[in-house]
Order: sequence, then structure tokens, then C-alpha cells
Amino acid sequence: MRKYEVMVLIDSDVDERQVPALVEKHLEVITNGGGTVDNTDIWGRRRLAYDINKKSEAYYAVLQVTAEPATVSEMDRLMTIDEKIVRTKVLRRED
Repeated sequence: MRKYEVMVLIDSDVDERQVPALVEKHLEVITNGGGTVDNTDIWGRRRLAYDINKKSEAYYAVLQVTAEPATVSEMDRLMTIDEKIVRTKVLRRED
């Protein structure tokens, strides 16, 4: 098992109250794969450095998980397919 940090940018058109549920839905892949969710930090709505899909704002969420590489890869793949998620970035943490 390895530790990962995942940054997720969620479309600004999504209602702010739906953001935690959307993140939790994708974190189920980690828990079902035998991994653990160490921390979930939702930063809220922030301005983007540059427009993505003609949007200048997005909701930021930073997730810290411990899981197998294949499980994290599957979660990233499912997030990429989800139309409500604009961008993801997965980093392997050195702890």
C-alpha cells in the first residue's frame, strides 16, 4: 500500500452542498479496494489560474489516501469520466 494525494477540481456549476457527496462517491473505490481515506480537505470555490472549459472557477478538494496503485488508478479513471469533475492530479506522497 502506498500513500497518495489527489487534487480534484469540481465544476463550479455543481451546487456547493453536493460537492462532499460527489467526493465521497469516488472515494468508495478506495475503501472497496481495501485502501483507507486518511484525510479529505474541501477548500471550496476558488479562482483558476487559467480557464478550463471556459470556466474561471472551480471547487477544490484535496484527498489523502492509502491504497494499491491499481485502485488509485481506477479512481482517477472514474473521476476523468465524470462530467462534474474538471481536472484531477494524483501525486505519490513520500511519508
